[in-house]
Amino acid sequence: MANLGIPKNTIEVLQKYNFNFQKKFGQNFLIDTTVLDRIIEAAEITKDDCVLEIGPGIGTMTQYLAESAREVIAVEIDKNLIPILKDTLSAYDNVTVINDDILKVDVAKICEEKNGGRPIKVVANLPYYITTPIIMGLFENHIPLKSITIMVQKEVADRMQVGPGTKDYGALSLAVQYYAKPQIVANVPPNCFMPRPNVGSAVIRLTRYEEPPVKVEDEKKMFALIRASFNQRRKTLVNGLGNAQGLNISKDRVAQVLEEMQLSPTIRGEALTLEQFAELANRL
Repeated sequence: MANLGIPKNTIEVLQKYNFNFQKKFGQNFLIDTTVLDRIIEAAEITKDDCVLEIGPGIGTMTQYLAESAREVIAVEIDKNLIPILKDTLSAYDNVTVINDDILKVDVAKICEEKNGGRPIKVVANLPYYITTPIIMGLFENHIPLKSITIMVQKEVADRMQVGPGTKDYGALSLAVQYYAKPQIVANVPPNCFMPRPNVGSAVIRLTRYEEPPVKVEDEKKMFALIRASFNQRRKTLVNGLGNAQGLNISKDRVAQVLEEMQLSPTIRGEALTLEQFAELANRL
């Protein structure tokens, strides 16, 4: 089968099927074999692995994954791509294509059926607008995962690995770092894609922790606090949490707990580490 990482092969496939890029699906296909090799290498795909690919597009990376993995499950939302995938992946008998929205798919069930409930690896070139819900869904639903290796907008990759006090630090940074160890593997310029995006991208690998690095009694509560404290970044923690709908915590209570933790009453959420948010949640 023609390697779709080579631009002219991608163009041929798109012309053959009169394919039109859908803005709503954030479609940008990778056309760089070096980057594809780098992703497979970073994800450490072996013949023992069952891989979930989100948004295979025309099957560019899927071909690479199928060569390296035992089994590949590719979930594609755009029904116009399904006949193309049938064609570009016809040489592989270890690929299953599912035409569905990844946010509605029961990934745990797939892991059970295809991998006997053992941890899978996720690899994807993710559309910008949906990166956070996909990653959070995989983590929060406790899908058995070894790692997630994804191409995302550069700014989002940066956000996943920064610490407190930086402008990119937020709910996503904390969530990712609670569940996994993030590591940017490669920066990818716009000319590696078709059509060419307006922003740079990066490949980031999130290696799932066996046990989270902090002990928290109620995960959901901690994340509710984190979200509330970053919803209004400019507000102090006392005001942000005290005014948050649904949390039902008084400002006095927040102030009291901050005092117990020896933190300033005017501190903002962006100054707290993951450990401090865990302690805050446990004390509240």
